[in-house]
This record gives sequence, structure tokens and C-alpha cells, in this order.
Amino acid sequence: MRKTFYSLLTITVMLTQISCSGEREKNALLCESKAPFAAPEFNRYKTSDFAEAFKIAIDEKRADIKRIIDNEETPTYANTIDALELSGRLLDKVSAIFFTLNESDNSPEMTDIENEVTPMLTELSGFVYMNDTLFTRIKSLYEQRESLSLDEEQMIVLGNYYKKFVRGGALLNNEEKARLLELDTKISLAQIEFGKNLLADNKDFKLVITDEKELSGLPDGVKDAAKATAEEAGIEGWVFTLDKPSCIPFMQYADNRSLREKIYKAYYNRGNNNNPNNNKTIIRNILSMRQEKAKLLGFESFAHYMLDEKMAGTPEAANQLLMSIWKPAVERAKEEAEALQSIIYAEGENFKLEGWDWFYYTEKLRKSKYSLNDEDIKPYFKIDNVLAGAFDCASKLYDIKFIERNDIPVYHNEVKSYEVLTNDNEHLGIFYTDFFPRPSKRQGAWMTNFVNQINLGGEQKRPMIVNVCNFTAPTGSTPALLNIDETRTLFHEFGHALHGMLTQTHYPSVSGTNVKHDFVELFSQANEKWAVAPEVMRTYAKHYKTGEVIPDSLIEKMQNSSYFNLGFETTELVAAALLDLQMHLVKDYENFDCNTFEDELRKTLGFIPEIEYRYCSTNFAHIFSGEYAVGYYAYLWAEVLDCDAFELFKQKGLFDKETAANYKVLLEMGGSKDPMREYRRFRGADANPDALLRARGLK
Repeated sequence: MRKTFYSLLTITVMLTQISCSGEREKNALLCESKAPFAAPEFNRYKTSDFAEAFKIAIDEKRADIKRIIDNEETPTYANTIDALELSGRLLDKVSAIFFTLNESDNSPEMTDIENEVTPMLTELSGFVYMNDTLFTRIKSLYEQRESLSLDEEQMIVLGNYYKKFVRGGALLNNEEKARLLELDTKISLAQIEFGKNLLADNKDFKLVITDEKELSGLPDGVKDAAKATAEEAGIEGWVFTLDKPSCIPFMQYADNRSLREKIYKAYYNRGNNNNPNNNKTIIRNILSMRQEKAKLLGFESFAHYMLDEKMAGTPEAANQLLMSIWKPAVERAKEEAEALQSIIYAEGENFKLEGWDWFYYTEKLRKSKYSLNDEDIKPYFKIDNVLAGAFDCASKLYDIKFIERNDIPVYHNEVKSYEVLTNDNEHLGIFYTDFFPRPSKRQGAWMTNFVNQINLGGEQKRPMIVNVCNFTAPTGSTPALLNIDETRTLFHEFGHALHGMLTQTHYPSVSGTNVKHDFVELFSQANEKWAVAPEVMRTYAKHYKTGEVIPDSLIEKMQNSSYFNLGFETTELVAAALLDLQMHLVKDYENFDCNTFEDELRKTLGFIPEIEYRYCSTNFAHIFSGEYAVGYYAYLWAEVLDCDAFELFKQKGLFDKETAANYKVLLEMGGSKDPMREYRRFRGADANPDALLRARGLK
């Protein structure tokens, strides 16, 4: 049975967030939403409102924290931990909306506001996590935790706060605290600059083609998309950009080798062009400051600091996993490179295979070996049908349904919203989709929350979640048709969304995807596997013109080619994870040069030159402007779990009710329980690492 601890303080903290009168009424961000389910009122927000909203929300958060600090009562779970969880609700709202829009619909004004509020947020963090009185209250509860009759979720939340305060500098002296706060501010601003430079380099590049002969080899759909891009930019001819739906098909099909080289180098050299968008110095500064921060907190390196709170625990454990995959992956990649080189020679050419040739000759090899290419597949993967397939899988597994809503405000005309309900019509949350590239959106694909789930202190809210992607956009009368990688990505991000939507916790800090970093990718990566299961594809993969279900002969070709090019894909992924890990283990960054470091790591690893790191340092946004620093390995750590988990579904049935119900428990628990104990409960044993190698055809 769960114990509840509510006090006048927690109710007061909550009520400070809902008053809206006087001048505040002019700023919709400061008022309670009147939209269905109190969803964000994007139609009422003005960019200029965010600066004021942040200042007021930060002041309210500070006041909430000050009430906890000034409380002279003996610390209790209610007047300290519950109060912390309920503090700053307005700031949670403003931050979630602003930072999501800043990545998906950016503008120079948004960037200016980000630069303005980042030091304010860092200073607020210091005010909270470096406050001796507040830490003393938490420490006293932590030391007597075994006698407080707490349930597991409360115990975990308390432990998380204790560790967060220690990692936030609570044990440092005043001089050290001031330096840590300074470092956090500078790191945050440097990461903003990194992301701004990367977005600028991405937007600045355009491969303009005016001679139709130079389009030789490109499918009509690719040419039509390039023509539409040119028309939108007011340019004659065809325009290819560094957005993946544009540059990857170009490298796959374009016969013009010099143009493939041009777009390939432009993609991998983003942030590395010795122009105003250069990220090399920023990288050195970020790494140096991260190292100083780690040592200030008593860690050998930033890698040790970051991994201390992850499932891997140590750099050695993360490295051991990566190297166990690296060796068979590189051997397979070498075999793949030899096969591609053979095609080059067979065609009467005499040049050596290079990175800009890999996609092109891989596509040729796939077509000759399996009679298969992307243009055969894409007509069956209309984006609306793929999303319907993802919804259908979730409905069968978790007894939920999705209803499109036209009365919930969205932030862009391409965004759609859905209400998520149980089959008994119990409201579970709101799900938004934002699927197509635009100049104001950063590259990649991600899931985030506008609202976290909470069930505490009388406040109950269900999550509101968005999937943001950069898929091939519709052109003219042709709808958006996805290749198989994009199809998997849609299911991947939707797996994160399910993790967020199904959550059933009390405390927002452990709801949904607020779990250990190397556990969070389990559900997204496992969800990909339903996307390409033959029995699932037959339910949603239908030709966009005729409605014909994808033929078994095409499914068979896709299945036969499922291990194709996985040496390349695994090598570039593991290489990026090793780059991330090893960069954060360097002892001295005074003369650090990321290009030199990448070259030296290549030699150490025996990394074949025909393959590039999935992300080079200067465009590695995950670790230099995102939250994956010393965490990119997590995709592979979690892949051990997801491959192992999906093997159980294959044994029992992809929609076996009992297996799905047990798996749903993992999705619902967020970070409120021990993840590995619960995984063992689901699987009956620890995950078998060989499952990953089997899934990638490496064993």
C-alpha cells in the first residue's frame, strides 16, 4: 500500500502557479490554458513573451524553494521532497515549451532568448543544489530513509535528490561552488553556440544543379523533391541540402562521383570548415571545462563522472561492451568494402573505394544481389500508413487507442495532435507529431515532453508528448513516402513516446523516460523490430496508389537482405560511441585538436578509411549540444536488452497478451523501480549480450 504525505506547504507551492490576473493576463504563457486538457496554447504564445515568462517563472521557483529552506519544522518527506517535486511548476511549463520550440521551430529571436535565460537558469540551479540548508534537510531524510516507511518510488526519488545535490556541488566549499556555477554557465552557453553553428552550416549549404545531365541515376521522386526545394528557395534548377532525406538519396543514386564527393564532405565537415561556424575551439573549451568540473567533484575524468550514475557504472564497462561489438563489426565491414571494390573493378573503373562511393555501390550491390532498392520499397510506406501501423501495434500490445484531435493547438501547420486513451476510454495523454524538415528545425529525430505526468499533492496531469523527425516530405501530388530506415525511425521515436505516455508513477522526476540513460533506449529500439516484422508489415504497408498490400516476394527480399550492410552501420555507430567515450577520458586538453584526435583513434582502432564516424566531433550534436555526453554508447547497451526482449516476443508471439502485459509494466514504471531487477523479472534472467550480435548478423 502506498503512503501519502501531504501538507499545507505542498498545497501552497502548487497554488502559486495558477493565479493569472492583472499584467499577467497579457502573457498567455503565464496563465492556465483554456485548451482541451490544458494543452499548450501555441496559437496564443508570442516569441517575445518567453523572456518575461522565464523571469517570472524563475522568481516563483526561487520563492518555492525559499519556503522549503525557511521552514523551521523538522524535515519530513512531505515538506521537503514532495515540496521540491511540486516547486516551479510554471518554470517546468515555460521551459518545456520554449526548449522544444527552440529545436523544432527556431528563430534568431529564440536563440537570443536562450542566451539570455541560460545563465539565469544555471544560477537558479546553483541556488537550489548548492544551498547548505536545503541539502541538510535532504541529507537528514536520506540518512534515516530506512525508518521512514517509504515505498520504492519514494526511496528512489529521495536517493536521486541526494545524489543530484552531491553532484551539483553541495559538498564543496563556497569558492569551489562559485567556480562550479561559473563552469556550468560557460558550458551551457558553449553548447548553445555549438548547436547554432551546426544549424548555420547545415542551412548555408546548397548543392545547386542546373544541368539535368548531372542528375543521372537519380529516381524521379528524388529529382522532384530537389526541384521543389529549389522552387521554395527561388532558385532555378534542382537543390540538394544536407538534410538526410535530400543528401542520402543523392549519395545512393547520383552517377556523378565528384558531386557525391562534394555533398558527402559537406555533410561530414559541418562545423569544421574554418568559417564563422567553426566548432573546433568550442569543442576543446567544452571538454576542458567538463574535465575541470569532474575533478572539482572528485572524479578522475568527465567520463567517470557521467558513468557513475548510469547502468554501465564505469568507462571500462562501457568500453568493454563497445569493443566486443567493434571487432566483429569491422571484420564484416572489411568484407563489405571488398565486395563494393569488386563492383568498381567489374565496371571497368580503377579508382579506390571512398566514403562517398559507399552508399552508391551499396545500392548497386543490393539491387544485384537481392533485386531490391529503396525505390521498390518506398511506395508501400506512405507516412500516414506507417503511423497507423505504429498505432495498431501499440493498440494490440497495450490495449490503447489514438484519436486525432483538431481542437488542440499546434505550433506549426505540419504538426498533428492525437488523444491517447485506454480501450475503456480513460485519458492517457496527448501525442503530437512533427515529421518533416524545415530550415528552422535541427536535424535528427527525438521525443520530448510538453507536460510530464504527475500524481502528487492533489495535482494530477497526464503527459503531453511530441515526436519530432526529419522525414522525406511530400512533393506535389506524391505523399510522403518513407524508406525502411525512416520507417524504423518513426517506430523508434514512437517507442519513446509510448514510454512517456503509458507511465504510471506519482513523482514527475521519475515519470516516463526519466530513467537511467542507458535504459531509456530499450523501448524505442525494441519498437523498431515490430516495424519490420513480416506479419506487421502486411497490416500497414500498402501501395500509395493502388492500396495493394506489400507482396510476400518483396517482404522476402527485405528479409533476405536484413543483414546487408550491417558491418558498415555497426562500425559507424560503435566508432561514434568510442569517440564520445575516449574524448572524455583525455588527461590534458590544452593543445587538444578534435581532428587530430579522430585520426589517432582511427589508427588505434584499425578503423577502415572508407567509413566515417557516424558523427564527427564538430557535428556531434548529441554530445556537444544535447544530453548524450559519454552516453552515446547507451544505444548499444540498450540494444543488448531490446534484442534479448524481442527474442521472447518471437518465441511467445509478437502480440502475446501475457508477454505484452509483463512488458507494459516496464513501460509504466518509469524510473520508480530498479530497472535491471524488473527486466530480470520480465525476462526470467539477465539479458544475453549474444542477442545483439545475432540480431546484427555478427554471430
